[in-house]
Amino acid sequence: MVAIGCRGHEDGRRRVGRRRRSSRPAQAGGDISASPRPATLRDVAALSGVAVSTASRALTRPGRVSGETEARVRAAAEQLGYAPSGPARALLSGRTGVVALVVPDVTNPFFFSAVRGTQSRLRQGRFAHLLVDTEESPAAEERALRDLRGTVDGAVLAGARLDDERLAHWARELPIVTINRSQPTDHVVVDTPGGAVQALQHLVSLGHRRIGYAGGPPTSWSDGRRRAALAEAAGRLDVDLVDLGSHVPRREGGALVADAVVTAGVSGVVVFNDLLAFGVLARLAERGVVVPDEVSVVGCDDVFGADLVRPALTTVAVPSERAAYLATDLLLNRLEGTRTTDAAPPPPLPTHLVVRGSTAPAPRP
Repeated sequence: MVAIGCRGHEDGRRRVGRRRRSSRPAQAGGDISASPRPATLRDVAALSGVAVSTASRALTRPGRVSGETEARVRAAAEQLGYAPSGPARALLSGRTGVVALVVPDVTNPFFFSAVRGTQSRLRQGRFAHLLVDTEESPAAEERALRDLRGTVDGAVLAGARLDDERLAHWARELPIVTINRSQPTDHVVVDTPGGAVQALQHLVSLGHRRIGYAGGPPTSWSDGRRRAALAEAAGRLDVDLVDLGSHVPRREGGALVADAVVTAGVSGVVVFNDLLAFGVLARLAERGVVVPDEVSVVGCDDVFGADLVRPALTTVAVPSERAAYLATDLLLNRLEGTRTTDAAPPPPLPTHLVVRGSTAPAPRP
């Protein structure tokens, strides 16, 4: 036991000696890069001739120092092989360097484009990206926001399912920007109500007079706005608009919609999203109902595959990638202090109808 202790003591002295030699401050004109230990932020600052705080800002908060200083600090960091860890960045800047994108259904191709738009903007700001799926559940969405508090710098919520009161609460706890949700947060809105009206007008132009609307979740803010816009347009166009209920916006929900279409006797249907519309097409085919000869179907989103189903789906194209990019830009501007929460939101992003093979003139009586 003594021998082991002695060897440990001798080894310890050697280790201490090595630490002391490697932790000596760099001498003027000395070769810091020759140090056997990992480079520190202090080394980077010394090599670039700036204060440690300036070196920190140059590496973690681009744009807060002059371009010349930032370039000099980054060159020193590259020379020394220095890269701040995530915890170090958080400690130095008061931030995590991470932004969350919260979506209600990660399997929906609509959100693939949202992910791409968010990543594109975060890459420019040197932020990491965390994707959270809440599975169409307001409770899961609230749990996610609770867990994200303190672990990310902010969050972009696409298709938030929380009610206004709970969303306002979490907007006070965490910087939030929403997509397709207006008050009580900073937001980017896509004109899907206008797109739904375009779909209705298209069906009316084809002679359809009894048209169904298959809605999304009752908690969907966008769905409520589409219903109001369609009701107003139906009255103006003097057509019979039939409410086919609220549905889970997934392919499997399409069977119930298709059965409701047959029961209601509508000749055309506007569907909340393309996944639901895919299920409608499949179920109508199973029942021997020919699309579009007997029933016309219109979706929304123009996701990947909308032109591959048979018949190809007429749908409302939505700029989801652009919406996510703009929402992320708003969030980063808030984090940098260049945008206040009471600033005017950007105008709604337009949508447009893409006509394909799933719509045709109404069948003759």
